[in-house]
Amino acid sequence: MEKGLNLFQKQRAKTYQIIIICFLLLILVGTILLCLPIASSNHTFTSFFDALFTAVSASCVTGLVVKDTATHWSMFGQFIILIMIQIGGMGVITIALAIFSITGKKIGMMERTTMQESVGAPRARGIIRLTGFIIKTSLIIEAIGAILLFPQFFKDFGLLKGIWYSIFHSVSAFCNAGFDLMGIRSQFSSFISYNDNLLVNVVIMLLIIIGGIGFLTWDDLKTNKLKFKSYSLQTKIILITSLILIFVPSIYFFAFEYRGVRLSERIIMSLFQSITCRTAGFNTSNIAAMDDSGAFIMIILMLIGGCPGSTAGGMKTTTIAVLFLAAISVYQRKKEVQTYNRRLSDETIRGAGAILFMYLTVFILSAIIISRVEDLPLLPCLFESASAIGTVGLTFGITPTLGAISRIILMILMFIGRVGGLTLIYAAVPDDTSLLSKPLERISVG
Repeated sequence: MEKGLNLFQKQRAKTYQIIIICFLLLILVGTILLCLPIASSNHTFTSFFDALFTAVSASCVTGLVVKDTATHWSMFGQFIILIMIQIGGMGVITIALAIFSITGKKIGMMERTTMQESVGAPRARGIIRLTGFIIKTSLIIEAIGAILLFPQFFKDFGLLKGIWYSIFHSVSAFCNAGFDLMGIRSQFSSFISYNDNLLVNVVIMLLIIIGGIGFLTWDDLKTNKLKFKSYSLQTKIILITSLILIFVPSIYFFAFEYRGVRLSERIIMSLFQSITCRTAGFNTSNIAAMDDSGAFIMIILMLIGGCPGSTAGGMKTTTIAVLFLAAISVYQRKKEVQTYNRRLSDETIRGAGAILFMYLTVFILSAIIISRVEDLPLLPCLFESASAIGTVGLTFGITPTLGAISRIILMILMFIGRVGGLTLIYAAVPDDTSLLSKPLERISVG
């Protein structure tokens, strides 16, 4: 029995290690390619550190940049960034399994288990079908997004550049990456020049939502159509929580942040801000001009992030939902956490609590260090740290000015946010295989 548990423990740890190694390899290859003269617009070598930061940000679908994507990188450099965004968004393991399947390579239990952990699937069974669904769905949605964006970008940039801009921003939005090519108008400007453009705003928002809601959710929706009662508990929680996190913050932004804007533009900007904060990283307004309360709400949204098994990062919507349900059960003096006639396991609740504690600790400590090292106010540093660990990409504009230590901290945060903090811990810390329970003793809390 103990031997079997030890074998399972080693297998699980190896699975998490494979996920981490694959992401590190993607970052390394991307960094080397971005260093080459062909990758920059002026055909000179880009420093390894700047290329590394860009590669981490693209692979972890974040969007924080130290070099403006449109003006610094050549067409080749932008293409490399787009490939890293696509692979990072779909998942390195997903792409690898798709290649194995196309080439006819046998996919064993190790590969299936790795893919299961990578996308957060409940079981390894049917994982190959799910991989195919992820690839096809992603490419179809990105293609539709590019087609819808093309009329506006064709009008603004011409045929060839219009095609490239449509593809780039569709992929970046669906993968919740936040990279943009609008720096040709004003560096690091994102979509500010399109803040009143209904077509661009709606398409980008829909791509962000679709990508951030999760492949498992879309697979469930595809299977059960509009039969809400037939959805899995995770899908129900994701849909309800996502709707709340979209509309409640947008009401705040509408009421307090954009009061001087005309009504139609005010509605679009409020919705866009609420949606992009979760992990996308685009912006249609000056983030630094927001008041402290608005910035704090954005920090909370960035830390929450997207949904499990999606292109998004952060703690995930389900983590917050589970903790909220656990708190409600305590207030109501219930022995179990229940919702939709289902009971949540103690393991799920402990995991959610551990994730919240880890994210808050790492996020706050990182912000304090950056603030002290750079001699900056704490709020923009908190914002920058939340943006990194939530793989969002929004910034007060301080990213390009940060020193080496702060950039390293942000790269670590981006990696944690995309790969997952628990994945890193599980890869390093073995499972406790002890079958003995210790004596129970209660302590007072609260």
